[in-house]
Amino acid sequence: MDKKYTRELTAKQEEEGEGGEMTFLEHLEDLRWRIIFSVLGLVVGSVICWIFVDQLINIILLKPARDNGITLQNLKPFGQLFLFVQIAIMGGVILSLPNLFYQFWKFIAPALRKSERKYISLIVIFSSLCFIAGILFAYYAMLPLVLSFAAQFGSEQIVNEFAIDEYLSIIISIMLAAGVIFELPMVSFFLTKLGILSPIYMRKYRKHSIVIILVVAAFLTPGTDPVSQIVLAVPLVLLYEISIFISKLSQRKKENFD
Repeated sequence: MDKKYTRELTAKQEEEGEGGEMTFLEHLEDLRWRIIFSVLGLVVGSVICWIFVDQLINIILLKPARDNGITLQNLKPFGQLFLFVQIAIMGGVILSLPNLFYQFWKFIAPALRKSERKYISLIVIFSSLCFIAGILFAYYAMLPLVLSFAAQFGSEQIVNEFAIDEYLSIIISIMLAAGVIFELPMVSFFLTKLGILSPIYMRKYRKHSIVIILVVAAFLTPGTDPVSQIVLAVPLVLLYEISIFISKLSQRKKENFD
């Protein structure tokens, strides 16, 4: 069904060529199938993560706690059951990201020129790599700083013991937030294609953006350690510069086509 529908849609888009347009009902039908394919990919990813959920939790998610000497407690009946299900679903989202990105770009493909559609696979790969890079950066750079501060802060007469659901909520939130932030180059590409953003605009407000980045880094970094703030701020500044370059390339290709 998926292959048949994709072939039919591709044939329709090729027939429409550069200037063809899909009707409103065709867009709704396309959206319906894209959502179905996305949900199927999410279900498959969640099932795979459920099979390996013990390894995901014990080896990956609990490692930052062990490294920082944090004691975790389950304070709710069936708390670990709901926790395992949550981890399997979130892992399924991450595992199915390439499919989610692919369905999104295929949905907006009719709005692209025929010569631009051939880059969808590269865009999907780059988007997935950016998100995964953000997750890895959060796991290896941000989480050790945050958890170290959380474990050591406070009075010596008070033992810091964390509820497992609160701990994993922080872990997942930080990693997903970093993944979204690392999508900045793709966001700049998309907004440039729409004519909302331009490299000139981004260069004009570069200083303002750096100040905002430093404020965000100071907010996310526990304590007053300037080294920790630099560790977080430098990748964000590099992402902004990469976004300017991506926006410039996107605008140049758009002008060439125009």
